Amino acid sequence: MTTRLEVGRITKPHGVRGDVLVLLTTERTSRLDPGSVLFTDRGPLRVVSSSKHQDRWIVHFDEISGRDEAEAWRGVVLEATSIDDPGDEDVLWVHELIGSTVQLVDGTEVGTVIEVQGNPASDLLVLDDGALVPVVFVTDRAEGRVTIDPPDGLFDL
Repeated sequence: MTTRLEVGRITKPHGVRGDVLVLLTTERTSRLDPGSVLFTDRGPLRVVSSSKHQDRWIVHFDEISGRDEAEAWRGVVLEATSIDDPGDEDVLWVHELIGSTVQLVDGTEVGTVIEVQGNPASDLLVLDDGALVPVVFVTDRAEGRVTIDPPDGLFDL
């Protein structure tokens, strides 16, 4: 089975020809290259053109024509198939972290990852008890398990 990952979201229409503004949630801007196909709960969208616009992208999809139709796509999540990149062995992927058991280096379990929040200093693992753990403290990850080495007192609140 091919894994699909959220790569962005249509935020609003741009102009009258069916262009939309897309906020990417990935650093791989090639997801918006002409000819790329993104998936939605409404079906696939093929990128005709895209260009950077402030913190977003102006994108024209083959399947969206006109401002009214573009308005109907506001808020739709864009997904793409995962990319296997040999240089990504040490990369932490959100879809692989969600549901993982978090343990300290001594093996003590401290919770389960329910969400990953973006944060300018360091993304945060949100645990099922509400604790927030900066990902910079992750020392190891295996399927279903994340090992962390946090500073003393992180879980004392």
